[in-house]
Amino acid sequence: MNGIRLIISYLKDRIAFVVLLTAIFVVNIIVHILYKLNMDSFFYGWQLTGVIIVGVFAFDFIRYVKKHSMLQRILANPEDICSGMALANVEEMSGEILVGKSLIDRDYRNIIKKLGNICAENRNEFAGKRKDTIDYYTTWVHQIKTPISVMRMSLMAEDTDKNRELLTELFRIEQYVEMALNYVRLDSESSDFVFKDIAADKIIRESIRKYAPVFIRRKTGIKYEGTDLVVVTDEKWLSFVLEQILSNAVKYTEGGTVTVNAENNYISIKDTGIGISKEDLPRIFEKGFTGYNGRADKKATGLGLYLCKNICDKLGVYISAKSEVGKGTEIILEFDGNYASK
Repeated sequence: MNGIRLIISYLKDRIAFVVLLTAIFVVNIIVHILYKLNMDSFFYGWQLTGVIIVGVFAFDFIRYVKKHSMLQRILANPEDICSGMALANVEEMSGEILVGKSLIDRDYRNIIKKLGNICAENRNEFAGKRKDTIDYYTTWVHQIKTPISVMRMSLMAEDTDKNRELLTELFRIEQYVEMALNYVRLDSESSDFVFKDIAADKIIRESIRKYAPVFIRRKTGIKYEGTDLVVVTDEKWLSFVLEQILSNAVKYTEGGTVTVNAENNYISIKDTGIGISKEDLPRIFEKGFTGYNGRADKKATGLGLYLCKNICDKLGVYISAKSEVGKGTEIILEFDGNYASK
């Protein structure tokens, strides 16, 4: 708010006092005129009074501007009132904003403190419930892995087309289970990110090896020549991102080829699959968005690339996509040059 508008706003808020002073001034003039009193003494008295009035209004206006500025700061960042630091200093903060000692000012301070306490209680309650949810999913994932392992051993006991097909579906179940766990873990304040120097070649080869049976079953070729790229990242979360991208690539590239390149400060995974339409491309990282290809594939969830985007944001990795219908898709992971070396 500019200075002129702020002054106008202040005068509107103090209109009662302005009207009162104007009325007193007018009444004094009328009295002096009716009783033919000395006007020199009237104007001299009002000059002195005017200096005092201007001083009082100037002091009050400064407090008004300060209060407005600090309230605007809170309005711009309302979550600060809920933070532990803001709550601990809420008396000091509210005292700065509402420096007066009137009943109304005390009421405002009490409201701020009350809202801060309620917000902190709600935040703690939410954190507790979220922790319970994460603990439940973590336990569930570990428990479900046992029957999955038993099923895999049973299916591997006999090499038949039917068993190979079931093993592929079982692998997909494992991936969905892992996705569910990472989905609830991602926004947790306790997300276990551990950043260190990682050889990109190691992560890429492990991800390719994990999906090798799927590539073979779908008769999709994989090209990767190795790399000496080293990045500073979290190995587990970056592996999840690469696996999700490979999963999408092989899903929509049956009988084609997937090429992985890693050089300079980026990793790219390019396929020769069905591609993504020009209209869908800007939205592929949105939560739940499946696009035309996803709608054709009834099993698409629209969560894989959404999770990849969120994880990359937390890792400081820029993820982007290029695609052309009928020619394929390329997903690019670009690392900060300051944190990637060759």
